Amino acid sequence: FFFFAVITYQQMKTVAAYCLAVLGGNKSPSEDDVKKILNAASANVDAAQVTKVVSELSGKDIYAVIDEGAEKLTSVPTGGSRGGASAQGSAEAPKEEAPAAVEEEEEESDEDMGFGLFD
Repeated sequence: FFFFAVITYQQMKTVAAYCLAVLGGNKSPSEDDVKKILNAASANVDAAQVTKVVSELSGKDIYAVIDEGAEKLTSVPTGGSRGGASAQGSAEAPKEEAPAAVEEEEEESDEDMGFGLFD
């Protein structure tokens, strides 16, 4: 896991530098442009990662790539699952519980207290 996290961090750092170059007005940043940004931030520069990012994004509109990624993220399930059954670790089907009778409580009137709020 740690190795994967380090690789992902390196890639994200390089992608962020590429995006900064685009935001700075350079429509198609070169490897040297990305390396300059990383060096200016005193970041370790992985030449292989820079080459990979620049080659993958060259000729593409970075804003369109970001929009495509955002659309893909909408289909990713995020939380909200019913973890109770999986936490038990049993293969039994969950038992159906009868819905509890809902009793509606009547609001107390001011008369029950002996005085009114606005008297």
